[in-house]
Amino acid sequence: MDRRQFLTLSPNRQKRPAAVAGRTSSGLAPFTGPWTELEIIHLLKRTLFGVSPATFNAFKNMSMQQALDTLLTPQANPQPPVNNYGIDDTGVAPGAVWVTAPMGNEMLERKRIASYKAWWTGQMINQQHSIHEKMVLFWHNHFVTETSMVNDSRFIYQYNLTLRQHALGNFKDLTKAITLDPAMLVYLNGYLNSKGAADENYARELHELFTVGKGPDSHYTEDDVRATARVLTGYRVDRTTITSRFDTTQHDIGNKEFSSFYQNKVISGKTGPDGMTELDDLLKIIFAQPEVAKFICRKLYRFFVYYDIDAATEENVITPLADIFRSSEYDIKVTLNALFSSEHFFDPLNMACLIKSPADFCIGMCREYNIKFPSNYTDLYNGWSFIHGSAAGMLQNFGDPPLVAGWDAYYQEPAFHELWINTDTLPKRNKLSDALISNNGVNGLRIDVLAYASSLPNPADPVALIHDALNLLYRVGVSDNLKAFLKNTILLSGQSPDSNYYWTQAWNAYVASPNNATLKENVEIRLQALFKYIMNLSEYQLA
Repeated sequence: MDRRQFLTLSPNRQKRPAAVAGRTSSGLAPFTGPWTELEIIHLLKRTLFGVSPATFNAFKNMSMQQALDTLLTPQANPQPPVNNYGIDDTGVAPGAVWVTAPMGNEMLERKRIASYKAWWTGQMINQQHSIHEKMVLFWHNHFVTETSMVNDSRFIYQYNLTLRQHALGNFKDLTKAITLDPAMLVYLNGYLNSKGAADENYARELHELFTVGKGPDSHYTEDDVRATARVLTGYRVDRTTITSRFDTTQHDIGNKEFSSFYQNKVISGKTGPDGMTELDDLLKIIFAQPEVAKFICRKLYRFFVYYDIDAATEENVITPLADIFRSSEYDIKVTLNALFSSEHFFDPLNMACLIKSPADFCIGMCREYNIKFPSNYTDLYNGWSFIHGSAAGMLQNFGDPPLVAGWDAYYQEPAFHELWINTDTLPKRNKLSDALISNNGVNGLRIDVLAYASSLPNPADPVALIHDALNLLYRVGVSDNLKAFLKNTILLSGQSPDSNYYWTQAWNAYVASPNNATLKENVEIRLQALFKYIMNLSEYQLA
């Protein structure tokens, strides 16, 4: 897929000269350009999973700031997952919540983890008009845990709640909460960290992957890792209360010295319960380092804007955004608002420049077509599980990133998001969209093309129908030749190009008699062919 070729196809795109020193010269200054359909859908596509006609209609009359205020409003915690797996030896009845039940045997834990993954997929599918769900996924990719290694479904669920609680809050608070989270304590061996035998696993990742990163200006040392591990000695997990606790007898009470990168700070060792306050001292030292803000802002940028951060972007976007992050005391919401309201975010070169992740593809397709899921909880979870399995087959298994560094597409240079597409995953994407749009659907799920067309402003007009659908489903303009093909060959079935009435009459006849099988089939087969063709083109893979 040649994105630059895509850009040249769009007649609506604003042309802007790129900076001499970078891909684009735009920066973090507030966006003052036209607030049109193009900009609204771009914002929604990047912050939500898919954009349905109903979602667009909800935002189309808002100002940019009103839209951002809506998108940056946190969601309430959802209802917890339930027993959709049947027999539960701990006494959890079918349909009942399992998240506070006793830990089960290995087989039961596998079933509960599958239930959790289905449930989480369902939360993304049922996302409100808020970025909250996407931020939970973002932080999951940042503060990685793997269900297969934690292997306690209750801890895994609590970890998800930790991410939810802080997803749009304060990053420093989130870092502390994750440090003490039972799932993380198990995943990176924190619960084994003891005086005299400090485990450096979490300490290393706290610096390298979670806070200051590995950038050219990040110079933490091995001594910093060792000192951090000593600070974190004594934390344990309680599988009865499903919480973490502090064992004062296993805490290293000696002083901990840090390198010049951290201004040679010293944390005085504390005894008894006061030993827990050393974590606050540690975070104060780490978060005083400007690299924390820069590292997180780069990750936000790659997730929401574009993977390539050149010198111009580092200077014009990352540095001032990091300044906002630090001056706001690491307020995530304030920082996202600055990024999403910037001229850089709405720069035409930053539109349609990301390949959809499996989450964006699978969850987004469910949401943009408003696919109906069963109301019965067993069938509902089966549907959610099917979508989860589809995304996992495309390399994004929610709950189990491949490594502690997260999914390759968010950090592996130089390919980054191009890693989502290969000879195995692209056919799987096409196979899923083809199956969902077929007459019988798949796994009880189906794209209702008649309902989708009816939700557009003027489905009786073939030109308007194609225009409105492409505006929502694509992020790049397409040629007039393609539009003509979609209209003349698919909707008009080869009729004269001027015979728009052929489709108009067919649609109006169906609307007048929706229970007439012949009239319904006449328009449905053409709409299925239309949207199948649209989703099979490479443009549908771009966000």
